Amino acid sequence: MFKDFRWAAAGVLCSLTLCGQALAAPDLAYRLTEGQNLNAFIREDSVAAHLLLRNGADPRILVAFPAGNSGVGLWFEPVERPAAWRLDQPLQPVRRSGLNGVMVRASIDAPRLAPKQAVLSNVRYLRDYQAVGSFPAEVAVAPRIDGDTISYRRPRLDGAPGYELTVRVVAGRIDRGAIIAGPDGRIALEITALSGDAPLTPMPVAQLLNPNAAADPAARDALAFLSYREKFLAGSWRFNTYFGRDTLMSVRLLMPALRPAAVEAGLNSVMARLSPGGEVAHEEGIGEFAVLQNRKAGRDGDAAELDYGMVDDDYMLGVVAADYLQGPGQARARSWLAQPLVSESQPGTRTSTGAMLVRNLRFVLTQSRPFAAAPSAKTLIAIKPGRMTGEWRDSNEGLGGGVYAYDVNATLVPAAIEAADRLYRAGLLDPYLSAEDRALFSDAARMGQVWRAKAPPLFRVQLPAADAASAVRSYADGLGVPAAPALRSLGRQPLVFHALSLDAAGKPVPIVNSDEGFDLLFGHPSAADLDTYVTAIMRPFPAGLMTDVGLVVANAAFAAPEAQRRFTPAAYHGAVVWSWQQALLAAGLERQLARCDLPAPVRAKLVASQAELWRAIRATRAVQSSELWSWAFRDGQYQVVPFGAGKADVDESNAAQLWSTVYLAVQPPKARTAAKTIVINPPERRSCAR
Repeated sequence: MFKDFRWAAAGVLCSLTLCGQALAAPDLAYRLTEGQNLNAFIREDSVAAHLLLRNGADPRILVAFPAGNSGVGLWFEPVERPAAWRLDQPLQPVRRSGLNGVMVRASIDAPRLAPKQAVLSNVRYLRDYQAVGSFPAEVAVAPRIDGDTISYRRPRLDGAPGYELTVRVVAGRIDRGAIIAGPDGRIALEITALSGDAPLTPMPVAQLLNPNAAADPAARDALAFLSYREKFLAGSWRFNTYFGRDTLMSVRLLMPALRPAAVEAGLNSVMARLSPGGEVAHEEGIGEFAVLQNRKAGRDGDAAELDYGMVDDDYMLGVVAADYLQGPGQARARSWLAQPLVSESQPGTRTSTGAMLVRNLRFVLTQSRPFAAAPSAKTLIAIKPGRMTGEWRDSNEGLGGGVYAYDVNATLVPAAIEAADRLYRAGLLDPYLSAEDRALFSDAARMGQVWRAKAPPLFRVQLPAADAASAVRSYADGLGVPAAPALRSLGRQPLVFHALSLDAAGKPVPIVNSDEGFDLLFGHPSAADLDTYVTAIMRPFPAGLMTDVGLVVANAAFAAPEAQRRFTPAAYHGAVVWSWQQALLAAGLERQLARCDLPAPVRAKLVASQAELWRAIRATRAVQSSELWSWAFRDGQYQVVPFGAGKADVDESNAAQLWSTVYLAVQPPKARTAAKTIVINPPERRSCAR
């Protein structure tokens, strides 16, 4: 990983400004290489951009902008042998004719590059082309070749300033549309990428983080690139815009290290996008994507399209807000709740932050009533009809075909109900409650108790020890990993764990999963349950989830063969490691260890689990800011493989991921002094001091 670009020669700078005046150094500039992707980031005033140069047999140039979630990309035909890019000069900001962007010089050791396809539009269309090879015909653009330059440019579909990608051959030549290397076998290019979408307002690191934040340059860089006053971005390059779940989980895990203004900016962005009924928006469609979607619906303009298809984020907002209002934001609670907020889902309307929060909590309590009245699998919260996704495992195979997710029903729903009760009893919501609301909120404590007692047992899976051992042997053989450590961890007692989900008939989908972390962070599990379920996930893979390179998020060893084929190390939510899920578990273990009621053996088990988890986290520090990674078993150990580097991988990870920056707040126990140990909403309010 290489960091901290510095400015190139003054002559280069002059060519970039197009007016003979050099620009000041950017406030953020860094790069990193991950797998086959060389990534460079820059943010300076109205310019923020992420350059990705793809190495290997399928080279490409891609630049993503937080402005409008826009981007430009150029894919090349496969090359004869794998090729590698080199940055010859760092990214420089460019502003021209209403467009903002970057220029860079790069070279590649390929004898010939033949442009295959350019896509200039919203990043969602670049994402589609990268994943499935298609994009809307309306945004197609033809190349123009002029001497040593290939250029693509067009206005946005609504006539607004659009997009430009220019590739000037510095070393080599253009021959019949292809770029041919020079005598040294390299092709050198000057690449200029521009977008006309409105830039966001950067939030400097000094205004983001408080003194408790870790001195972690990689995480600080990633967080800075993704943080704006209007919203936090989920990840770059593929998700350079608002995502509700990503914002909420990141704000919650980062909360001990964030300044109040940063927490409130994140929560405001979520509440501003609530549906009229109180649902949290999963994702926003903006820029040219919104223009095209509005046209298809017979509307003009670029009003954001808000997606309410997910269900887990609906039950996160109240918990995160309550943890802030009754934690680090306690002194600001009433003034912040009274602040006006402009609705993104109902343009032109303004209401208070408190009224928006009540809107969401009203939705939570209303949706939770059926199960509280008659607990059964059929009255749990299901993903929405016709969908295969509904929570953070949002690939089509992520829930293993289930419709009732464990994390939603066993943890997030009861935690959200309890948050409503906490805020109601504290009187913080009084100015925003109607008489009907008060009747609903006054029943929250009882409802929460029902959910806590009745929902988790529906997901309980128990297997005889012999059956579990047989499944582990078979699965390990199929993956080519050792079975012995996993078998030793099983013992002779039945194997017990929580299913990933329940299918439509209420039958558990028997996949060991990392979502116990949600219960540790938001719940109040009994000592016996802590012992059982922490033990289950911390066993060596493939009995549990632990490997040398981290905690995998799913283990299908005990599922049917067809499920095992869908939960591989090449699957987006399969036997892969997600950085934020490890942080979630680490924060959850820290919170549970703040309890005073744990028997000594259970406490010892949590401490041992915490130490083992942090060993794996430290071992993978180089990829910690990435979205996720995979692995290979070589030379007797698990080794990191960047996700997207293998041909079988379904996609590639983001080099900068919001919820992977949470290690700025989630830190190893030994790295903290007692004064810096901050546990928000501990399971017990009283001190453990005797």
